[in-house]
Amino acid sequence: MYIQKLNDNWCFSEADTEEKRKAVVPGSVYGDLLRLGEMEDPYYRANETKAFERMRKDYVYESTFIPQQKLLECGTILLRFHGIDTIADVYLNEKLLGRVENMHRCYEFPVKERLREGENHLKIYFHSPIKAAEKAFAACTTLGSSHALDGFPQIRKAHCMYGWDWGPRLPDAGIWKEVELLGMEEGRLCSVYIRQQHGSKGVCLSLRPEAEFNIKPENVSYRTTVVSPEGLVQIVTEKTEDILIEQPKLWWPNGYGEQNLYTIRVEMMVQEKIIDTWERRIGLRTMTIAREKDEYGESFAHEVNGVKIFAMGADYIPEDNILGNITEERTRQLLADCRAANFNCIRVWGGGFYPHDYFYDLCDEFGLVVWQDLMFACAVYNLSEEFEENISHEIEENVTRIRHHASLGLWCGNNEMEMFVDQGQWVSSPGQKADYIKMYEYVIPKILKKTDPETFYWPASPSSGGSFDYPNDPNRGDVHYWDVWHSDKPFTEFRNYYFRYVSEFGFQSFPCLKTIESFTKPEDRNIFSYVMEKHQRNGTANGKIMNYISQNYLYPTDFSTLLYTSQLLQADAIKYGVEHFRRNRGRCMGAVYWQLNDCWPVASWSSIDYFGRWKALHYYAKRFFAPLLLSCQEEGQMTQQSNVNPQPFHLHKSIHLNVSNETMEEQQAEVHWALRNRDGKIIRQERECVTVPPLSSKWLKKTELEEMDIYHEYISYELYQGGERVSDSSLVLCFPKHFEYKDPELEVYAENGEIIVSAGAYAKNVEVQNESEDLVLSDNYFDLHGDCRRVKIIRGSAEGLRVRSVYDIR
Repeated sequence: MYIQKLNDNWCFSEADTEEKRKAVVPGSVYGDLLRLGEMEDPYYRANETKAFERMRKDYVYESTFIPQQKLLECGTILLRFHGIDTIADVYLNEKLLGRVENMHRCYEFPVKERLREGENHLKIYFHSPIKAAEKAFAACTTLGSSHALDGFPQIRKAHCMYGWDWGPRLPDAGIWKEVELLGMEEGRLCSVYIRQQHGSKGVCLSLRPEAEFNIKPENVSYRTTVVSPEGLVQIVTEKTEDILIEQPKLWWPNGYGEQNLYTIRVEMMVQEKIIDTWERRIGLRTMTIAREKDEYGESFAHEVNGVKIFAMGADYIPEDNILGNITEERTRQLLADCRAANFNCIRVWGGGFYPHDYFYDLCDEFGLVVWQDLMFACAVYNLSEEFEENISHEIEENVTRIRHHASLGLWCGNNEMEMFVDQGQWVSSPGQKADYIKMYEYVIPKILKKTDPETFYWPASPSSGGSFDYPNDPNRGDVHYWDVWHSDKPFTEFRNYYFRYVSEFGFQSFPCLKTIESFTKPEDRNIFSYVMEKHQRNGTANGKIMNYISQNYLYPTDFSTLLYTSQLLQADAIKYGVEHFRRNRGRCMGAVYWQLNDCWPVASWSSIDYFGRWKALHYYAKRFFAPLLLSCQEEGQMTQQSNVNPQPFHLHKSIHLNVSNETMEEQQAEVHWALRNRDGKIIRQERECVTVPPLSSKWLKKTELEEMDIYHEYISYELYQGGERVSDSSLVLCFPKHFEYKDPELEVYAENGEIIVSAGAYAKNVEVQNESEDLVLSDNYFDLHGDCRRVKIIRGSAEGLRVRSVYDIR
């Protein structure tokens, strides 16, 4: 096997023009225009509109290269594109090799007879992705998300590039992955499918090499090398099945054990000559979804090594609309921030793209179980023979690429289509509903049975198992819950549901001021300005945020305070839901919120913004996803009466504490709670030692507080182990806007890599920020009780520190 990279010496031009400019491969049209200064930043103000129009044009990418002599001597030579976005004609030396029309696929063309010694000319003619969508829509009405351009479903391109309710309409084009020439003589080793059998003697590996041969297969042999996490080497030459790993070190999700990884190297050999090598890292584990009938309906839980885990994480979208801006370093930081916030799970949403190999490598390292959607979302598809063949290649290639990863938790057919197709949305003919069943309950399962039969398959998210059988059933399967947010329900509405696994629920906020400054002028900084609404893709969302503010907080009278308040709302909402779900562990076994990240600077549901800045929600996630969590189910104004002028009624006031233990060991801890006045002084306090079994939650006794002055007194609660505080929070039993906070007179300073914050009274949601608003701290948006707290600086500078709390919302 011989590989020659062809990533250098590229130029591009608009079709039918003579001017050629230097191009970068991997890359894209938008990326090249920006690099050359020929296009304004499409993320700035309303430049998106102008950038969109550029993609009505066709573009040509060209390269000249000289094949290496060793390559030319090979019996078979393939031109391989790991990713082309999306519809393009490929020419070599002015002769058409073929058309590509799926960015999710790898394309190969035999070129042995067309290559010549010396200089060769490679040309890619990209057809406008906008015109392609318009043409597809005119030919066949396939509907989908109203936020995206008509016709997007039939184009096998990241759907969100055509627009979404958090993303711009910027349908880029280009060679987004590597290009290479591949030469081979005897054959090549395309992949290896690895099966694991866990038993009393260890783990038995069965390897199925998948190869292409130019010689008789019986002349080929394989040598397998297994390297353990500690570096021990085992070499097997006589077989690829029944390779026993004794005393195996298992792979576990984050929080349940170590992420042990074994390196598997398979060498394809003819006599003693190595002709190709396949090398990957795997984890020794069992992984499935447990579905068992019970008193509530049917369970739905990730089961790893026989242990049912509570999934804690968020939904991942592409990290940038311009795919060339996504780097391994950037992805590593994002996923490291997930682990830092105690995630054990991440869902790859189906309207983007199948992430790069390094994404899954990092999930393996960080212990993040991957819920992997296939790339179908919020649409219906015309399942013609050509479309079926196209998506079948796409799915088989990506399943084969990803299947060995320890972190792979399940394959999911699509996002939200079973539910909405069942309701008649997007469906314009009976045949489209029939095509849905054929795609997700016949075509795709058949491919998976061939390529990865051991990984669990789920037909849609949400689903109860398929066939339009009540797809969003709260008592079976997974659900998407949006009454809190889209239906304007209060946060307390979460407590009316005990979902088995909630794979989407969310609440929007604005990013911080520095992020907004990146795309606005000063005069734009009003949430109802044209520019701010261009960076808010959910049509009624800015007004919705203001509505929720009116329910919970005082009116923020300056722009920066409004941004801060919106982030507190978002964090409060998701905390309310997650803590309720965790208190009901066993019945509910997953809380995966929408969404983790952004693809451009925007108001959205993300907990980490486009620039990697943590919102309040991500700090909250670190706390509400903590392995050991103390939470409180309260009764007060929010749960009983929102009107301050009702007919007189009795307000029930109480707290009911709960300790959730998402570890593999019994935990002993001490619970402290206190009734305090607004100075932070203790009026009443109690302590209780608790023992919580592994993988469980435990209720403490309910405490009535009928005499509590809800406008001047509040509750604090902490969980301690070995004298160290491991979980804490506080709450008021009136609406936060009605509590009469005193000025806490906050003070802040930095010292030896730490930041110290002090307060003279109760300070709720203390935010510490620096001048550039890029601080990441060990804790933030915390509560003080007339005391101080030290937090570590994880990254960012301590220059220009400032601090504020809920008291400052006025």
